[in-house]
Amino acid sequence: MTGPNRRVRVVCRPAAAAGFALCGLEAHHAKDAAEAAARVRELSADPKCGVVLVDDPLYQALPSELKARWDRAASPLVAPFPVPAWGAREAAEEYVLELLRAAIGYRVRAR
Repeated sequence: MTGPNRRVRVVCRPAAAAGFALCGLEAHHAKDAAEAAARVRELSADPKCGVVLVDDPLYQALPSELKARWDRAASPLVAPFPVPAWGAREAAEEYVLELLRAAIGYRVRAR
């Protein structure tokens, strides 16, 4: 199946799922590589699924034979995506504050 009816799905840890939902993408939770593999297998069976994005740490932990099989498959395309590497909570807050500053044009303070 080709064309605009193909969907993008995301396999990620629960903490990242909300961001994808805000973007209109359906995110499937996986807390480890075994769950990620199961989710990608389920999504691969859906003929309307064209792309499966997988949280990079989960993708790297998948068995190499599974990644090789998905690399050879025509559909869906299974690809890792980078996740933010938050150091401390302050770094995460500063990042969000900088995004807000860029969006609204002035600096805000977090409480």
